[in-house]
Amino acid sequence: MRIWNSDILRLLLAAFLAAIVSIFSGHFLYLLLLICIIYIVRQAILLNQIEQWLQSGAKKSPPSRSGIWGDIYHHIFRIKKTNKKRKKQLSRIIEQFRKSTAALPDAIVVLDEYDEIAWFNNAAKPILGLKKRDKGQRLPNLIRAPAFIDFLSKKDPDAILSIASPANAQITLQIKIVTYENNAHLLVAHDISYLKNIERMRKTFVDNISHELRTPLTVLKGYLETLRDMDDEHSPLLTHSLQQMNNQTLRMQCLVDDLLILANLETKKITHQCIEIQPLLAQVCQETGALDSINNRVELFVDSEVNIMGNEQELHSAFTNLIVNALKYSPEDSLVSVRWYQSGQFIILDITDLGEGIAELEIPKITERFYRVDIQRKQEKRGTGLGLAIVKHVLARHNAQLKISSQLGKGSCFSCVFPQKNFC
Repeated sequence: MRIWNSDILRLLLAAFLAAIVSIFSGHFLYLLLLICIIYIVRQAILLNQIEQWLQSGAKKSPPSRSGIWGDIYHHIFRIKKTNKKRKKQLSRIIEQFRKSTAALPDAIVVLDEYDEIAWFNNAAKPILGLKKRDKGQRLPNLIRAPAFIDFLSKKDPDAILSIASPANAQITLQIKIVTYENNAHLLVAHDISYLKNIERMRKTFVDNISHELRTPLTVLKGYLETLRDMDDEHSPLLTHSLQQMNNQTLRMQCLVDDLLILANLETKKITHQCIEIQPLLAQVCQETGALDSINNRVELFVDSEVNIMGNEQELHSAFTNLIVNALKYSPEDSLVSVRWYQSGQFIILDITDLGEGIAELEIPKITERFYRVDIQRKQEKRGTGLGLAIVKHVLARHNAQLKISSQLGKGSCFSCVFPQKNFC
């Protein structure tokens, strides 16, 4: 404002001088017009000079000017220096980012809103088969797997895709896409071949060992039954020993059977058909109730006629495991409630008991294989530790979830939640 005042002061001074001269010569308006023309021409010349300076990139120091133009030169030069400093900082950050991502073992690809490749790190070359000339190309044109193209088009931030590497079929990739500003995307591909091989070896081992154990267990069980038939009960120690040996053999037999069920769930494809739930649940409740020493402990409530698509044998196994667990870990004089009902777009099976309950910290772990809740009980509850793992696998194969709510000393509720797409 101060500088503008000085320029206006000059203009007013020139107008005052023109007024004095006009006293002697007249023609005040002509003199005033001449002063305005000169002022405008000068401003046009100065404007042209600053335009030429900017056109040259403003690399040189700004020319020395007075008034408003000197101030404009000063501000532009200061802004340019500040931007140059910021640009150097950003370039340094970008270079550090590129060096760090280049050192990562995971393939990283930066995509624009049209899925064109803006940048990728060194790991993307052997993992995804990308080359330098692929920059600017659309990624779906380079990786043509239908599953990948569908995954890339959806860009679900919570989804993870596992596919074979387009550069090496022996490599298994786990791909995730992250969306950030202006519809740009970051694709991260992680090599999980080692983990897949370990998982394959574990499955093979469990499958083989389960089959190999069945034969000696069958032989051992047969001899134990023969010895029990020959026992005249004159030796309490022998009778007790045979009973304990038979119990442990049965326990081992159950463990082998559960391991084989898990192996089949992990390897075999599921066959779907429309299952009538009411007779299935009635059968499961009748069978599990008959296993208990006190009958009629299981109450069945079918509040919905909705049936689901699935595998009847697998669901029978899952529902049986849940009800048997509820009976096992609840008092002998308490009831177990089994309820089938619809809630919004989901159909739910609730199995509720009044048992000892589960601590909140233990709930996420109880579906792990062989995990047992560490609770001091008067009588040890025997099991294989695989029942809930089987339930979780069965529900996963039916697009369903197992939800658990529990309070210590008050009981638990195990809910099998099936989505609407399973309805039939």
